[in-house]
Amino acid sequence: MKKAAAAKSDKPPKKAAAKPESRTALVRRARRINRELAEVYPYAHPELDFENPFQLLVATVMSAQTTDLRVNQTTPALFARYPTPEDLAAANPEDVEELIRPTGFFRAKTKSIMGLAAALRDEFGGEVPGRLEDLVKLPGVGRKTAFVVMGNAFGRPGITVDTHFGRLVRRWKWTEETDPDKVEKAIGELFPKSDWTMLSHHVIFHGRRICHARKPACGACPIAPLCPAYGEGETDPEKAKKLLKYEKGGFPGQRLKPPQSYLDAGGIPAPPLGATAPPATGE
Repeated sequence: MKKAAAAKSDKPPKKAAAKPESRTALVRRARRINRELAEVYPYAHPELDFENPFQLLVATVMSAQTTDLRVNQTTPALFARYPTPEDLAAANPEDVEELIRPTGFFRAKTKSIMGLAAALRDEFGGEVPGRLEDLVKLPGVGRKTAFVVMGNAFGRPGITVDTHFGRLVRRWKWTEETDPDKVEKAIGELFPKSDWTMLSHHVIFHGRRICHARKPACGACPIAPLCPAYGEGETDPEKAKKLLKYEKGGFPGQRLKPPQSYLDAGGIPAPPLGATAPPATGE
């Protein structure tokens, strides 16, 4: 009995249950994370190449179930051949399918982008509307796509809940919601509207570069002290560095034609479709 008691006493004491985070503390931590990410990614931007609202709208619809890089490698030929909604709406579907085949699900995407082009032609005078209620009426356009266009083509605040955004805000315990509309509402209540668009870029940039789904680079994460999920990934700094992606790891980013601020910060443009990616410049 004494031995059993001694063995029992040798066990480490149980940790006290963590005190629930107050609403005020959550808001402060969330906003501090955003400020920290703004310093890490001052060049954060939409990672789809576009020159006008129509191109951004089409590219965003095409980005479903593929990478922004693949879309950026594919859209130059599409927009060169069909530069306006009127041109795309009148296209031969088989020709469009062939052009966008590399992005996957090309038949469904062809139907969506040709449908939205026809709607723009017939209902909006060939112009992309800047209002949420109009954008979501277009074929293939949901709230996520609408907010991408509103925030980046028209300067109207919106939260883009893609897979990266949803994953990170749950990992950071900002919300437990999984439905994108509920995530959007929950996170919108933590930040002023003026922060929404850039918040989306900061979180998505971080999710792509450091806070990966399967192997987050915890040991290279600038917001590790604020993250309740620290330790889910590699914590050794040197090993974590090897997990970094895009400019943080010296590799090309998603855009063929990125903003100058991104290039000035050391970002590397993506290679055109079929080209060989430039070698990494560092770990």
